[in-house]
Amino acid sequence: MSLKIIVCVKQVPDMEKIRFFYDNGIVVENLYNVLNKDDASALEESLRIKDTQKDTHITIVTMGPGESKDAVLECLALGADDGVVITDEALADSDTLVTAEVLSAAIRKIGDYNVIFTGRQTIDGGSSQVGPQLAELLNLPQLTNIVSLNVEDDGKSIIAKRALENTCETVFLQMPCLLTVSNEFTKPRGMSLKGIRDAGKKVVKVWTADDLGLKINFSGYGCSPTRVKQIFMPTHKKRGRLICTEDEEEAVHELLKELKGSRVNYEI
Repeated sequence: MSLKIIVCVKQVPDMEKIRFFYDNGIVVENLYNVLNKDDASALEESLRIKDTQKDTHITIVTMGPGESKDAVLECLALGADDGVVITDEALADSDTLVTAEVLSAAIRKIGDYNVIFTGRQTIDGGSSQVGPQLAELLNLPQLTNIVSLNVEDDGKSIIAKRALENTCETVFLQMPCLLTVSNEFTKPRGMSLKGIRDAGKKVVKVWTADDLGLKINFSGYGCSPTRVKQIFMPTHKKRGRLICTEDEEEAVHELLKELKGSRVNYEI
């Protein structure tokens, strides 16, 4: 049984070191970039398949600036077989839909596959949209937020368990399919010294918008139907009132008056 798996990943700012200002939003300059945690978990699920199905090939796909190759190399060091970096100034500021369209074009160019893995969400955006949008564009059955899976029927189907709000659901899917994974349930393995050495010997292709056959004058920002207007820290203004009186009845009267004015439901 031979399986071909594609894992879509993204390099994101290290959120543990990010600075946030109420007036200016997020400051991302001089930040160290890391592999998105949910995407690392998506890779882990593909590696678990490879652990049991030895004839499995894992291809990493990422879209971003040139330094995104570092995220691909990290995945190769963990055990993936090859990678593709999609980088082009024309793709800058793409929203989730355009990102999914670009990834779908790359996956079509790669060719045959059995399973596509993505992270549930990226830590810098958190929309959880790219995976489901990619599945729709490729006309694939999809399952989000999986907890565990088993390859069945000689590599033709998957039985996966997904997390719901208060329970888990077991679902049967025919391949090819798309699965999204959360770091909450799947913890990635660490890199080995041998894996790091071998990563430099593996092939990483670099594709542009032209390589993917995207339309002339394609613009990630211009073709995006959504825009980010502002990123800000929500403020929570707490207002309190201290009732100062030695008369208990007067204090109770003032308290009830305050509660009534604030429309708080209360019973006596």
